[in-house]
Order: sequence, then structure tokens, then C-alpha cells
Amino acid sequence: MPASPLILPFSAIGAEALALVGGKAVNLGVLTGAGFPVPPGVCLTTRAYQAATEGAGLDEVLDALAAAPAGDVTALNDLAARARDLVLAAPVPQDVADAVRHGPTGPVAVRSSATAEDLPHASFAGQQDTYLNVVGEEAVLDAVRRCWASLWTDRAVAYRAANGIDHRTVLLAVVIQEMVCSEVAGVMFTANPVTGRRHEAVIDASPGLGEAVVSGSVNPDHFVVDIATGRITERRPGDKLLAVRPLPGGGVERVGLGDGTERACVTDDQLRALARLGGRVEEHYGSPQDTEWAVDADGELWLTQSRPITTLFPVPESAAARAEGGPRVYFSFSVAQGVYAPFTPMGVSAFRLLSSSVSALAGNPVADVTAGAPQVTEAAGRLFFDVTGVMRGRAGRTIVPRLLDVMEARSAVVLRGLFDDPRFGVTRRSVLPALRRLLRIARRFRVPSNVVRAVLNPAATHERLGRLRARLRAELAPLPETATPLERLDRVERTLSARTVPLLPRVVPGPIAGFAMLGLAARLLGDRARPGELTTVLRGLPYNVTTEMDLALWALADRIRADADASALLLATPAAELARRFHDGSLPGTVQRGLREFLAVYGVRAVAEIDLGVARWSEDPTHVIGVLTNYLRLDDRSQAPDAVFARGAAEATRMIRTLAARAGGPRGALVRFALGRARALAGLRELPKFVAVTVLAAMRAELRIVGADLVSRDVLDSPDDVFFLTVGEVRTLLSAPDDSRALVAERRDRAERERRRRRLPRVVLSDGTEPEAVGTAAPVDGALTGTPASAGTVTGVARVVLDPVGARLEPGEILVCPSTDPGWTPLFLTAGGLVMEMGGANSHGAVVAREYGIPAVVGVADATEHVVTGQRITVDGTSGTVSTVGVASEEGQPRVP
Repeated sequence: MPASPLILPFSAIGAEALALVGGKAVNLGVLTGAGFPVPPGVCLTTRAYQAATEGAGLDEVLDALAAAPAGDVTALNDLAARARDLVLAAPVPQDVADAVRHGPTGPVAVRSSATAEDLPHASFAGQQDTYLNVVGEEAVLDAVRRCWASLWTDRAVAYRAANGIDHRTVLLAVVIQEMVCSEVAGVMFTANPVTGRRHEAVIDASPGLGEAVVSGSVNPDHFVVDIATGRITERRPGDKLLAVRPLPGGGVERVGLGDGTERACVTDDQLRALARLGGRVEEHYGSPQDTEWAVDADGELWLTQSRPITTLFPVPESAAARAEGGPRVYFSFSVAQGVYAPFTPMGVSAFRLLSSSVSALAGNPVADVTAGAPQVTEAAGRLFFDVTGVMRGRAGRTIVPRLLDVMEARSAVVLRGLFDDPRFGVTRRSVLPALRRLLRIARRFRVPSNVVRAVLNPAATHERLGRLRARLRAELAPLPETATPLERLDRVERTLSARTVPLLPRVVPGPIAGFAMLGLAARLLGDRARPGELTTVLRGLPYNVTTEMDLALWALADRIRADADASALLLATPAAELARRFHDGSLPGTVQRGLREFLAVYGVRAVAEIDLGVARWSEDPTHVIGVLTNYLRLDDRSQAPDAVFARGAAEATRMIRTLAARAGGPRGALVRFALGRARALAGLRELPKFVAVTVLAAMRAELRIVGADLVSRDVLDSPDDVFFLTVGEVRTLLSAPDDSRALVAERRDRAERERRRRRLPRVVLSDGTEPEAVGTAAPVDGALTGTPASAGTVTGVARVVLDPVGARLEPGEILVCPSTDPGWTPLFLTAGGLVMEMGGANSHGAVVAREYGIPAVVGVADATEHVVTGQRITVDGTSGTVSTVGVASEEGQPRVP
């Protein structure tokens, strides 16, 4: 096999050469081959870097980097400095030096090109070094050596660690490219990186070399141009106080220019030419691009770089959009449910099956149940609804935002903000068709009569629901061992597409009755009820399956605390090891029995439990054991969750008496009755989801058996790999086995990358626009506002938690998180307050916070970005504000994984 070349001209570099020339050089080669105006140059390949560093002694540093935690910035920086020193001290091999001398020697730009750079999922922009206006052979060689060393800058090492990229796998090539002595230069995005809007060129320009703009050392002129029409939609002049200019003998200088706000440095014709060029580049790559450009003294436009814009959220596309066309509105079900992580492919597949059942229930059966309702789609592993039809109907506009007001208030605000957009104007003004569908479903499942029965006799409703849950558990028992994998898959498809959704109308009358009674009391009281008083009535609610779960876990912690040896073991042993011992049956009896009993009831649950592909607690109790350990650290019995819950229930009882007395007479008696019924029934709010999760857990168990069969057929490595396939793909594999390991591995890698995505839109339009980003304003004076969720005020130390698994919350700390589902709620038992980015007044976190009597504010935009662990903050759950009252402690970390 011939040795790889040391140096290649751009014209010889294609897309397949990434491992040899790195991302930057690949893009320059591809652009050159496509005929774009790229300054000519060559690439010193990764073979040269390997030759220069193979004896430099990097192995020891690489071993240490592999062992260093991604969050240990000090260790990473120390190791990066050692690696740089070793590379800089290494001599340049003679053949490498000769190759450089035969290339262009000046004036040139010498630019790093790493193999993990300018990639679709990680740009690495600015992580390695560039040297401009380099003149002479020795200067070029020196710049090459420094580029090699820049593979180990602090920022590059930290970026790789944060993105899970193995340092050993990354190599560096060096681009040596003829300089463009530009009169004006800058950067251009072919999609708006702030709003997400596609086909909109966002251009920053400043006099001199583009380094001034790229490095952020100048306030450039800023323009937005519609690529299709050439219309300039935004102009924002910058002061352009300095320029980077080449020096005659090599190198650059920074030249002061004075205030240039009054005059743009590019003409309108140049802006349109840039937008056209950007549109061509995007069309060539098939995705939005982040480009660098320059205009020389002759007015010629050059393209000096193009890379994918990695921060854009991909645009969903539904079957309804493909059928109907036109602009669309997509609502994120994932975000509304507080699931930030990507769904597994099987989780998406399960949701499509469920949606087909919803569609059939509404009178619109679908031809292919595995494809789901035409309004359901996904992007970046997140589930979306196409709500364009909702926006265009008067009934939808009336009902859906009001439901979201109490579930996910910020999404309701975003949708209402689109009401005046003429693209989504009302075309269906009559509410009668929607009302007829609703009445048909209600009549079929006797919802109105069951609501009335629940109000008249709550005890009978609880008994009926208890029987329903018992029947469900019996019906969901696993198929016998003799069942074939195909029979199991058929059961999964049949259960999810036809039998699960019809359960929910049988469960919802109880909570509907409870909240209807709360609404009745609110109307009867009017302004006699002060802010926060009605929510006090909902503290310590009985019959809430999630609250019961949390208190059962606390009771288990109490039993373990009484066993000194068991308690000491839990406090001293990692949760993962304890989980292993639980499955081995080797934990102390108190713990083993207690966990087994707890998981027999609640083992169907998990964090992000609406994704069927997520392991249940019965499979992996690590999180539950970690929470138990945290509970064991709580010494103040007055702050014990059962005591807090009991106090909340007592406060609610007193508040009912107070409000009834304030109303007085027959009105007061009716208020007392309504609020009593609200307390007896509103806690059932969590039951519909628990029923659905119970079904998902049972179907997951069947699929794991199918996965084990596919392992035996040598097409998968692990039974859990089945969750990285869809129902249709599994059906195909069962009839025609084919090795799917590579597909599963690629999907696992993609999911791991997607887990690091922080910006998730609540609502996104079909042109990529995120409406919330268009109108988002920064918090004023550090004050954050959201939706009041649980009355009261608390000041305490903030703890920012992005993932509850393994998180530790000290008693009294204020939990600041993106959102919650039942997997989070055990943390609430020791929290002093709650701040949540998602949700409305009746979202899951809000309900549980009220029941535990902790002040809470939800729907706080970017709370996990603006609040830092260790900060003292005040949470006012009555007014819906979060205020900073102190700086973060020195030991505080910005995030808790």
C-alpha cells in the first residue's frame, strides 16, 4: 500500500480525505473542485504531523487525558500545556521541511486543519491557531510547528473532552494558502444562527483582514439579507474602530480607524453578491453554512472557508406538511414533557403507534399505524406535533393554548404570538366539528357521567380506578415463554396502536372533576381569594401516585436508617455497585426486601419514562438507590418529607376553613364542598400518565425478549440494541435477519451527540425560525420571571441540576432544572424551592411542588444558564420571580451532571 503523501494541492483534495487533511482542508478542496473562488494553496497532511510527533513522548500525556474527567479544567489545562511543550520541542523531519519549502512560501496564511474540525456535528471553530501574512521558508516552517502545537490549546482540549472525542484519534494537518490582502472581509451565515431562519444570510463585515471579525475584536457592520430575493432586511452599523492589516515584511498589525458608524464598509451590491455566493455554497453542501469571505483591492470576492452551522436545530417535517405544503408550525412534545434527551428510535416508533390510536379515536384512522398520525414527526430525536391545523382553527386556538397555560405556559405564549402571523390565519371558523368529535368521544367513554359520579362519590371513583389498575396489571403479564418473537412484536404493535389510548378516557374523569371543583370554588370566591391561597389548598394532596411513590421511598429510607449496618453500607458504597448487588440478591435484608417491594409497584418508572427505550428502575435501580442515600443524610426530622407533607395537608385543611368562612353562608358551604372534592380528586392528575407508563414498561419487557432473540441470531450485540431500531425494522429483521450492529452503533453515537445539545425549541416553523428566539429579551438586573407555581418565598443556595440521575441535593437547597417528570420528584423531598425552565401552573413539577409545600416558579427562560450553583437566590412562588441575592460560592460549580 503506497504511503500517504506529505503535501497535497487543494485541487487534489476531496471529501473522502478527512483523515489525511482535516476538516478545514477538506472543505477548501471541495470548494475548489466545485469552482468556488478559493485562494489557491496546499495542505501539509496529517502524515507530516505524525512523523514530527511520533517520538515526542505524547503517549503518557494521552493516557492522562483519557483518565481526566471532562469537567476537571485544571487537570485538562495542565496536560494541554505539557502536550504543547512536547510538540514545540520536537524537530521537524527533513522530508517534511523539504515538502513545506516546495509549497507556497509567502505571503501565505498558515492555518490548522484538525481531523475533528468543521464537522456536521462539531465545528471546532477557532479551537486551533492560524497565522496570517507569513513570509519566507523559515517563517512558514515555524508557523507549521506552532499550528501542530495548537492541537493542544486549552480550548481545543476542553472542547474535545466536552464533546466526548478521544484525543488519540485527532490529528492535525496544516493549510498553506495564498493570502488575500483584503480591503474588507468578514463572516457570513447562510441561516440565521439566532432565530434559526433558513435561507437568510447574516453578514458581519469590517475593513482589513477577516481576523478582526472572526476574533471578535471589532464591532462590525451587521446585515441580514434574504437569499432568495436579495432584499436587505436588517442593517446595523458597527463602529469598526480597528482593522487588521498585513505588514510588508510579514505578520500583521492592528490599525486604529476612528469611529466608522456613519458609513458601511460594503455596498448593497456586494451584500447581494455575498448572499448569492452563500446560497450557492449552501446548495452545494445541502445544509446551512458558516463561511468566511474577503474582498480584495480589485473588488474581487473570495471564499476563504465554509463549515456547517452546527448549532442549528434541524427542521421537522411531518406527513401533513408533505401532503398539504405551505408554512408549518411545529410544537415540541418532548420539551413540553420535560424530556431534553433524544428519544430512542423505538421510543419514537412507540409514540407513532400511540398517535395512530389517538387519530382513530378522533375519527381519522390512519392507513399505516406504524407511521402514526400525519401530524407527528421528529427532529434531532425529539418529538414534534404539526399544529398548523390547530393554529388555523378557531376551536384549536381557543382550547390548546389554554391547556398549555397550565401545562407548559411558555409554549402557550409562543403560540399566541403567532396568532397575528398571516401565514397561519384562521381558515376554520366554526367550532362545531371539533365540539362534535369531543362529545362523541365523551359519550363513548361516559366521561360526563363519570365526572358527575366522581363529584358525588369520590370513594367509589378511587375503588373503580383501583380495579382498573389491577385488571391492567393482569392483562399486561408477559406472554408465555413459548411465544415467538413475532408474536411478541405483534402484541407490542397491537397494544400501543389500539389498546392503550382508550384507557385514558376511563381514567381522566376523576382529575377532571377535581379541577372542575377547584375552578368552581375560584368562581365562587372571586376576589375574596388572595394570590396563592387556592394553590395552598392543593398542598399535601392524597391519591397522587407520584407523591405516594416518593413517600414510599422515604419510608424505606427510614427503615434503612434504623439498620445501622445497612445505612452505613449505602452511605459508603457507590450507587452503581449497590444496584449490582441488588440484582445479585446480596444486599442486607432491609435494603433488599424494601427495594424489591418498592420496585414491584414503581419499577415501571424512569427518568424520561415516556420514551419506551429508556431503562426502567426495575432494570437499573441506580437512581433510586442514589436518592435513598441522599435521604439518609437528612437529620432534621421537622424537615422530613412525611412531616412536610403532613404540614401541607394541615395547611390545606385550614385554608379551606378560612376561605369558606370568608365566603360565608350558603356560598361558603358550597366553597367548602368544592374544595373538599378538589382535594379528594385532583391528586389523580398523575394517574393517566402512570397508566400509560405501566403499559410502556410491559411492552419494553416484551421487546427485550425480542432483542435477546436477535442477539442469538447474531444480528445484534445486546438485547437493549433493539431500542435503537423501529418496530418496522425489527419486523424485517425477524423475517430476514441481517447484521444491524453498524446501524445501532451509528444511532447510539448520534444519540450521545444529541444529548449534549442544550438549545431545544419549544416551537419551530418550517423555515427553521424559532419564534421564541426572535422575541427573547435578556433578564433585567438579574431578575428572572416565570409562572407562579407554588406560593411562598424562600431564599437559599441554588443547585443547578441537568440530570437527576446521581444528583445530590442538600436539604434546603433550591433545585434549578430544565424540567421534571416523576423520575425527578424524589429530589423535591429535600428541596427548599424549585425553579424550572419548563411548565405551567399545572405542569408536573408545579403540582408536586405545591403538594410538598415548597415555593416554585416554572417557565423561567434559560434559568439553568442564568443561575449558577452556589448562588443565593430568592424564589417567590406567589409573584413568579426569581432574584439573585448573592454571588456563587467559590466552590460552586456551574452545573451538576
